[in-house]
Amino acid sequence: MLHEQVIQRVLGAALETGADFAELFAEDRTDGRLEMVGGLVDSSLSGRDYGVGVRILKGSFAVYAYTNDSSEANLITVARSAAAAIRDGRAVIPAIDLRRAVIDNRHYIGTLPDSSLKQRTIEIMRRAHQEASGYDPAVSQTRIYASNQRQHVLIAGSDGLLVEDMRIYTRLGISAVAEEGGQKQSGFSGPGAYAGHEFLEGLDVEEHARTAARIAVTMVRAGYAPSGRFPVIIDNGFGGVLFHEACGHGLESTSVAPGSSVFAGKLGQRVASELVTAVDDGTIANAWGSLNIDDEGAKTQRNVLIENGILKGYLIDKLGARKMGMAATGSGRRQSYKFAPASRMNNTFICNGSSTREEIIADTEFGIYAKSMGGGSVNTATSDFNFAVQEAYMIRNGKIAEPVKGATLIGKGIDILSRIDKVGNNLEHGQGMCGSISGSLPVNCGQPTIRVSEMTVGGRKGE
Repeated sequence: MLHEQVIQRVLGAALETGADFAELFAEDRTDGRLEMVGGLVDSSLSGRDYGVGVRILKGSFAVYAYTNDSSEANLITVARSAAAAIRDGRAVIPAIDLRRAVIDNRHYIGTLPDSSLKQRTIEIMRRAHQEASGYDPAVSQTRIYASNQRQHVLIAGSDGLLVEDMRIYTRLGISAVAEEGGQKQSGFSGPGAYAGHEFLEGLDVEEHARTAARIAVTMVRAGYAPSGRFPVIIDNGFGGVLFHEACGHGLESTSVAPGSSVFAGKLGQRVASELVTAVDDGTIANAWGSLNIDDEGAKTQRNVLIENGILKGYLIDKLGARKMGMAATGSGRRQSYKFAPASRMNNTFICNGSSTREEIIADTEFGIYAKSMGGGSVNTATSDFNFAVQEAYMIRNGKIAEPVKGATLIGKGIDILSRIDKVGNNLEHGQGMCGSISGSLPVNCGQPTIRVSEMTVGGRKGE
């Protein structure tokens, strides 16, 4: 995207005032999105964004600037403007010898996103609408989207790194709304992958549509969840969003380095039940949260965060590594050239245990079964969280009983980790978008079925 000599001169300009490292991030991205409401195409959007970001580091101090004008003169102006924030009069500009790195691509891409595939995509979406709308007369509306992204990145550093990569993302989102008795409830299923159009072609679209419709219909007919403290079984797949939010963000160097995380200073200490091993892995082939390289040009890797309940590691970007005196973990990510990178998750999950889902349920006399999680919020400094449950059921006498709606899970992530007393053997991953300091990013949240021995559940009595 940029000539190597231009990159060298821009990086040199960024170092003129005494910085010890400079980095250039160039991005050329195209996005496409189709939306369908009630079986009819509601919108078709596409766009292209191109720009360059320049980051300058001096010790643990960082400056970031970006532009969508990639002319050499402008890039040098931007670099010098950012460098003006660092002036110590001791600038020694090293010779920058860029060495192009070779990437091992882990992700098979069969068919690149293209406008010629639009009609085929609409047919797939219409199948989803037909299946969801025909599931039950209570289904009153469907909303479906198909999105794709092609992102070409170039990353270069004053340490000589020069690397490029192409990333392809594809996702289908299916929402269903059910109405009955003056009430409305919604259900959602949103599979996605680091893959091309072949991902949509290979999906069991009808099954995902039935899932969204089932949640909506079941919940609109459900009574309200009770409130109190109960055992809670959280199902596999996107149930892992609770660990992602309540614990994962607290393991990022963004919060660990300044000491604003409950996990700061706890390496080697027990922070969870011995049944819990948690990993963030950016290398899983074609997974929604995977990358060949992070947005600082480092190869992604499998990072063990918690092993048998013991805190083993953090997620660390380049700036975090400087602040913490630890090695970076290939975890520097950003939404686009408009954001400086920060430590972020990729595919974060609790590893398999030895119990089956059926055994966990049968061993629970009374409690809540959270089959599908919704959205929530967390305070990383305290790990306090509050999560809505999209689909929930009561457990009575070791069996799944009546559905309940309005359940909210409340607690502290670090406390909940210690109360996990059953871990299933059915690990699955769910897809989502994670928002933080460096923008919104695709991530996988995963886990097997787990049981928390006691958790606060917010609800209310039926009317």
